[in-house]
Amino acid sequence: MAYQESLGKQLVKAATRAPYLERDEEHELALRWVELDDQEALHQLTSAHMRLVIAVASKFRRYGLPMSDLVQEGHVGLLEAATRFDPHREVRFSTYATWWIRASIQDYILRNWSIVRGGTSSGQKSLFFNLRRLRSKIMAGNRELNSQELYKELSGALGVSVKDVATMDARLGGPDISLNTPVSTEEETGTERQDFLLSEAPLPDETVGSSIDGERRSQWLKNALGVLNEREMKIITKRRLSEDGSTLEELGNELGISKERVRQLENRALKKLEDILLVHNPEIAKLV
Repeated sequence: MAYQESLGKQLVKAATRAPYLERDEEHELALRWVELDDQEALHQLTSAHMRLVIAVASKFRRYGLPMSDLVQEGHVGLLEAATRFDPHREVRFSTYATWWIRASIQDYILRNWSIVRGGTSSGQKSLFFNLRRLRSKIMAGNRELNSQELYKELSGALGVSVKDVATMDARLGGPDISLNTPVSTEEETGTERQDFLLSEAPLPDETVGSSIDGERRSQWLKNALGVLNEREMKIITKRRLSEDGSTLEELGNELGISKERVRQLENRALKKLEDILLVHNPEIAKLV
């Protein structure tokens, strides 16, 4: 923890010394990093945007977590943005990076604000970060609403179920209970609440690794689909990428060809995808 605080403070100090970048300078650094893997360019690009990280992090201080930790997590989001940024698009890096910085900080808050997590889906995250503000806004209208009426309005505004609103409201309004709290005070058994929390779910690092791998493979496939012509794309989409895949006969009738021809086109398209994936991503050979 001391190391994390020290690192966070170092990032804050470095931000005050980093120079501002003009649009052309930013673009040149992004090109050097993306196309030449220039680590010095990456360092200059991210250092110049640490003020942005601090500005975003300061908006989340009300959750009671150390500012240095929020800045450090925002820095992680900044590096993620640099990894994904495409300098060939007419978008400023700061605009692109802001989303990743905010997302990284919000995920950190959800992991650490309480031992019991509030939720990780986009809807749950919106509920967590906006419930109190919207509740106050609705109640400020001097309308006498009962709990169910209030939850229904909040549900519609946030796009989540009434049950989720009620659960989150109770969660945010209730105290946290230590996992080291004894189960019973009547006898000294030494049993604590955490003793009943054994989980067979994958470890956090396995979950994160699986998520990252899945996202990477989805991007590989998205890029590879560009080699298919319109008819091949239609066949692969309906046969392989739809929840209820079409049959060869259905596609044949739709395209005006035999089902055997559909099968041939499908096999050809799959071979093209395999070839392009292996060319641009040699590491995928281990998964084939």
